[in-house]
Amino acid sequence: MSQASTFNLKEYLQARAQEVDQAMEVYLAPDPRSLGPIVEAMRYSVFPGGKRFRPVLALASAEALGCDRRRAMPIACAFELIHCFSLVHDDLPCMDDDDERRGRPTNHKVYGEDVALLAGDGLSLWAFEVAMQSPDDLSAGTLRALVRELVAASGHPGMVGGQVIDLAAQKSGQIDGAQLKKIHAAKTGALIRGSVRCGAIVAGATAEQLRQLTVYGEKIGLVFQITDDILDHMEDPEAVSYPALFGLEASRKMAAEAVQEALTNLEPFGDAAEPLRALATYLLTRTT
Repeated sequence: MSQASTFNLKEYLQARAQEVDQAMEVYLAPDPRSLGPIVEAMRYSVFPGGKRFRPVLALASAEALGCDRRRAMPIACAFELIHCFSLVHDDLPCMDDDDERRGRPTNHKVYGEDVALLAGDGLSLWAFEVAMQSPDDLSAGTLRALVRELVAASGHPGMVGGQVIDLAAQKSGQIDGAQLKKIHAAKTGALIRGSVRCGAIVAGATAEQLRQLTVYGEKIGLVFQITDDILDHMEDPEAVSYPALFGLEASRKMAAEAVQEALTNLEPFGDAAEPLRALATYLLTRTT
């Protein structure tokens, strides 16, 4: 019986998320050196976590190349810290002004806008400390490559830049399909793509393997956003989204085609890439 026929994605996600949580407890433990409630505020937006999708992708990418996933845990957690920082800042009144996140008050509602802003800053900076805890036997060049990926995915070429052009589009009230794709490729897709790439880099991927996994990461980043937009469209049809600009059926077709391309690029990796395959399919059909 093939691995594909017996693979249980739910169990896999739960097990890997638990591993990530355990590692994050070490990397972001309460610190007596910290001044004021800053670490407490940082931890508030990290625990309890969500699905830990980005770090799980990094671990699964390393596994696809036959690497012990624990070697990718530091960079995986670094990406999760960046993601958590983005949520803290995204919830602030100057951004989305949200009062609730994951069923409880947002960071600034608990600690105030000033501390929440600094907690987000703290998470973004601490991510690089965690990334530097990658295995000692990685070459200096490999470690530099990981840090550069983290910067590119989270900084002005990626997530931060995507947020800026998203805010500008919202203020102008004018956005077309090409702009929407550009925004989400940076704002959402960059961290997903970077997580996949970094797992592969830790595993020592060849140039061709890295190219294939990069395409996979780009495509599932697109699927992630389209599916999010479809779910949101059901509640707010007027909001700018893939269904609003391209139509619901066209958006579903776009997502299905992206999944197929992602799966095609996993073919050379055999059964070791089954978690990545299952994740791609799950993103297409998820309901939350």
